[in-house]
Amino acid sequence: MTQSTLSEVRDAVTPRATLLVIGVIALQLLFIASYVGALHDPKPKDVPFGVVAPRAAAGQAVARLEQLPGSPLDPRAVADEATARKQIMHRDIDGALVVNPAGITDTLLVASGGGTVLATALENLTTALEKSQSRAVRTIDVAPASPQDFDGLSSFYLVVGWCVGGYLCASILAISTGARPANPTRAAIRLGVMALVSIVGGLGGAVVVGPILDALPGSVVALWWLGALITFAVGAATLALQGVFGVVGIGLAILLVVVAGNPSAGGAFPLPMLPPFWNAIGPALPPGAGTWAARSIAYFRGNDTTTSLLVLGAWALGGIVVTMLAATLRRRRPTEPGPAGADPDDTMARANGPA
Repeated sequence: MTQSTLSEVRDAVTPRATLLVIGVIALQLLFIASYVGALHDPKPKDVPFGVVAPRAAAGQAVARLEQLPGSPLDPRAVADEATARKQIMHRDIDGALVVNPAGITDTLLVASGGGTVLATALENLTTALEKSQSRAVRTIDVAPASPQDFDGLSSFYLVVGWCVGGYLCASILAISTGARPANPTRAAIRLGVMALVSIVGGLGGAVVVGPILDALPGSVVALWWLGALITFAVGAATLALQGVFGVVGIGLAILLVVVAGNPSAGGAFPLPMLPPFWNAIGPALPPGAGTWAARSIAYFRGNDTTTSLLVLGAWALGGIVVTMLAATLRRRRPTEPGPAGADPDDTMARANGPA
């Protein structure tokens, strides 16, 4: 290899570029590990489950369900079938067994709108258990998924689309003049543009899955504003990460939303079927909070969305605060003088280089 070629290699493969490539490889491996680790062996674990039966029989049934190998269910006695249905619609439980003391056929209540995979798992588990007791079971779907919503995945894919729009838009806004916000005014403008994009993207997603594809029932307006909140929350968080860490912030946003958020969102497999770590972090990240809220709007009359909306609101508010704070502190940071007549903020942006 000639000296000129070595010089070209040293010039092309800078330490900064090397570190970025190493970061990409790390994200790649984390992506594989997270998705395979979370989704390769789904099993129901501590699924909230109701039991409706006469008092003595209810206690025995709950005890029997608690002793199932692997603890697939978290059973609790419920007063009657109407209460069980209400608790399912409020997403307090994922299913219920209504014991018929006068016959040999019991009733299983499920909600495939919350995830058809979980509903099927509950049906298979209960059928096997009832068969061992020489009993039969019939299944009633209290909140059925739309026929056009295969495996109940439309809510998840809708939220993924909103999240992707959020971090891509924020990344484009931030790298257009350097990887960090140049000053508080520009940071505020980027957040304002992000808000407008979120409103348009939220409406577009709600219309596509509702009136156009008929994939999801529920209020288009409710889905619209949910989509706007999800998109802005992810976008604001991405701007915040870029404001603090520069171009590395894009990778951190992908790490949070894609690598950690998507497999733990309860999309492909509802939360009770994920390993404990993924089950725990999912509701605290935008994809998980968004998927839960979208399914609640579509199939559960908007019940039990408060916590998810608070999580998304916290991401949005935190993103705003950190973005503005990073821009303000950076503007106060002393810098070397640039060319005569140059805007110090522009000089700093050029010094950071494009992301």
